[in-house]
Amino acid sequence: MAFPYDLLSVLLAFGISVSGAVLQGSVGFGLGLIGVPLLVLIDPVFVPGPLLLGAFLLNLLISSREKKAIDFKGVKWAIPGRVFGATLGALMLNLVPKDHLSLLFGAMVLLAVGIAFAGLDFSPTSRNVLVAGTLSGFMGTTSAIGGAPMALVFQKQKGSRIRGTLSMIFTIGTIISMASLLVIGRFGIREVQAASVLFPGIIVGFILSRHTARILDRGFIRAAVLITAALSGMFVILKNFF
Repeated sequence: MAFPYDLLSVLLAFGISVSGAVLQGSVGFGLGLIGVPLLVLIDPVFVPGPLLLGAFLLNLLISSREKKAIDFKGVKWAIPGRVFGATLGALMLNLVPKDHLSLLFGAMVLLAVGIAFAGLDFSPTSRNVLVAGTLSGFMGTTSAIGGAPMALVFQKQKGSRIRGTLSMIFTIGTIISMASLLVIGRFGIREVQAASVLFPGIIVGFILSRHTARILDRGFIRAAVLITAALSGMFVILKNFF
């Protein structure tokens, strides 16, 4: 099979993946927020499978960098939720129009951000992490933008703990989401080829994020998490109208 992308497409995908990787490497999530709306303009095949595979590589790198700060109790409770959410999301892709799902979950994310700004504490209790994991798995499988629910639960933690814990959860979660897509025939050789275009930019973005993460850790990480989560929710909603 011939390689399906020309040089311009490869360069554009590189720039997009660098930007998304810098954001996720700094805040703990956000690759999908930048990647989904822009990569589909190059080729709709990029979403969700290839972007999930690129996210898998990025999450491996981040979890390795922040391994000393990972909250393994949180990871333990998030994974069952991710499994259930990803499975449900894969099934719903074949039953319910994506637009309806996006509107519902985008609105839920914005509501949660508003409540967080109002002062309600989404502490990372076992129940909250389980529920957030379920929503994250569902949204990640249906739209490749699943980071916001998990980030809201850990928003008041240190930057290294947010990034390390989320990346470990997402590493396992993306495996589950990709397996779900494989089962329903939405992940194959074409998707792997598209993902390979993203890998160089993701590696470069990860390297650059070391510096931006240090800046956010000087007291700006919670604001960055809430703003990125709000942008995620707004994008999930608005993309249905354009």
